[in-house]
Amino acid sequence: MQRAVEQILWKRRNLRPDRALLVGISGIDASGKGWLTSRLAASLAGVGRKTVTINGDGWLELPERRFDAERPAEHFYQHAFRFEDMFGGVVLPLRDRRSCDVVADFADETASRFRPHRYRFDDVDVILLEGIYLFKRRYRGHFDLACWVDCTFETALERALRRGQEGLPPEQVVRAYETIYFPAQRIHFERDEPRSGADLVLGNDPRLVR
Repeated sequence: MQRAVEQILWKRRNLRPDRALLVGISGIDASGKGWLTSRLAASLAGVGRKTVTINGDGWLELPERRFDAERPAEHFYQHAFRFEDMFGGVVLPLRDRRSCDVVADFADETASRFRPHRYRFDDVDVILLEGIYLFKRRYRGHFDLACWVDCTFETALERALRRGQEGLPPEQVVRAYETIYFPAQRIHFERDEPRSGADLVLGNDPRLVR
């Protein structure tokens, strides 16, 4: 964690002053990305760096577009998120100008329709963008620093069950993870190699501690 903070601060110091530093924080579903992102944001704010967090889950497609019964994993990997809108409409303009004021369609995992959400930021030093699939090959060049949150599927499923993923009963959570989310992540691993392509790997699983 401290190494990540130091790397971010070093990158920020060596970046031209008219743009923000874009840090990607990705990992498998329920790996603890949001928790680590909030800790990083607090640490950076504590040393005077104006930091904003953007959660990729706000850029989900609606369920009828996100899911498909015939090819659940492949379809989810390809169509779960509106990344082109997210990067083009908010993230890259904010990175390049340090400020933005945009109203965009917002949908989290339980939404059945979009709602308007205002992204308004000024004089930003660091953007922490958190979400799954951020390190697909076509998006890697957007980031100044890529952080992968390391977590096993076993621990991630335990966390998803504890937090009551999407308000579903436990047996439906297990089925969703085993038939959609984890198989889709394996597709991501095979095609994009997100862990090996990351600048930093942040461990967040006691099973990985030796």
